[in-house]
Amino acid sequence: MSAGTAPGPAPVAQGEVQPLIRLRGVTKVYGEGATAFHALKGIDLDIRAGEFVAIMGPSGSGKSTALNMLGCLDRPTAGEYLLQGIHVETLDRDGRALLRRRFLGFVFQGFNLLARTSAQENVELPLIYRGMPARERHAAAAAALTEVGLAGWEHHTPGELSGGQQQRVAIARAIVTQPAVLLADEPTGNLDTARSQEIMALLARLNAERGITILMVTHEPDMAAWAHRMVHFRDGQIQSDTRNPQPTRVGAPAAATEAG
Repeated sequence: MSAGTAPGPAPVAQGEVQPLIRLRGVTKVYGEGATAFHALKGIDLDIRAGEFVAIMGPSGSGKSTALNMLGCLDRPTAGEYLLQGIHVETLDRDGRALLRRRFLGFVFQGFNLLARTSAQENVELPLIYRGMPARERHAAAAAALTEVGLAGWEHHTPGELSGGQQQRVAIARAIVTQPAVLLADEPTGNLDTARSQEIMALLARLNAERGITILMVTHEPDMAAWAHRMVHFRDGQIQSDTRNPQPTRVGAPAAATEAG
């Protein structure tokens, strides 16, 4: 598949409700022979549109490898990965990049903002890659910043923002493209307890109000408690996959001046 060609969906059996994401027998092996490391050992996982899923497990369990796979940053050694019915495992690097631009948003522990660039310009970056005209991307970025509680902070650089505010900018950048899926890798790892709760409330609100599917890697049970479902990895396999009967409820969004 070329970078400019839209991938085609896989066929769906009559009457079948296809999940947004489906993994079947997914493995990931690094290296060869006696030194080969089996990071994933035959993963089966379905994720429906609109779910909020916490991916948990100790270091080396395979959770980060799985998130990279789900984010189309890597592809499996074997097995099937379907995203919106598209067989990701068959795509080359350009094809996976196209899927990321169309369907996925990313939030990381370290924020990954450009230090000398304003919040507005940071949020506009993915729209520049899409070739959106300047006036449209200015408006879209401003709207995304307002949605995460940062109206009035558009022209501040990351160095002028608190950690909580920087993560809000990163979330605005992730949602400005209207993604189907938001992948969050330890999104509260660099924040204190109060700011962590604010960020989790924001993610939960985006899930509830906008229907964005959220896949979040975390090692913190109190952060995972916001999710509707918890998938635990151990030794490259899914150890458990359970529903959370009482997710932490979304509180009122914090004001921008309280985001830090």
